[in-house]
Amino acid sequence: MTTPLKRRLRLLVVTRPDPACGRGLAQVVAECVEAGATAIELRDKSALARELLEQADVLVNIVQAAGALFLVNDRLDVALACGADGVHLGPEDIPIGAARQVVPPGFLIGYSTDDPVEAATAAADGADYLGVGAVYGTLSKEGLADEAIGPARIAEVLAAADLPGVGIGGITPESAAEVARTGAGIAVLGAVMNALEPAEVVRELLRAIG
Repeated sequence: MTTPLKRRLRLLVVTRPDPACGRGLAQVVAECVEAGATAIELRDKSALARELLEQADVLVNIVQAAGALFLVNDRLDVALACGADGVHLGPEDIPIGAARQVVPPGFLIGYSTDDPVEAATAAADGADYLGVGAVYGTLSKEGLADEAIGPARIAEVLAAADLPGVGIGGITPESAAEVARTGAGIAVLGAVMNALEPAEVVRELLRAIG
């Protein structure tokens, strides 16, 4: 039986090319899924398509072998080429409807928004899940350090779309439970990628959200 998407989005780790621990990204991703991360999203805004595909080809095998979801940020072409489980799009990327027309059955499309109306539109266009943030503000994405929507907005956005989703932005083991109580999964970048022991942070987050 297929695991419901909501559970597969319980803990999504978003990558960056140079984890602070000094180990290679493939090693860090392997540690994270072994520790229990249920999804990995490859994110590298500066990589060329060929470079990103080379990373994706390595990571997709590691992640899927562990039973976790492998998603690619922004780049639908790379996601399809590597056999990813899905792509995560934003307002500046290819429209959801256009993407849905060319992806295979079962391919996941995520979308980033903190607006209930936009969330409902995304659902109508074919999105499978939402990323909602920045919950507490974040330094991992330019311009969002002082923009904190708070946990209550997550529930409002997901309800408007009637979709599962993740809260993202500044989430730590200390704040994860508050986000989980909204019914959303947890997505983290800095908390894990900035850690000297990423797998331990994954375990702390999982303990926090129960």
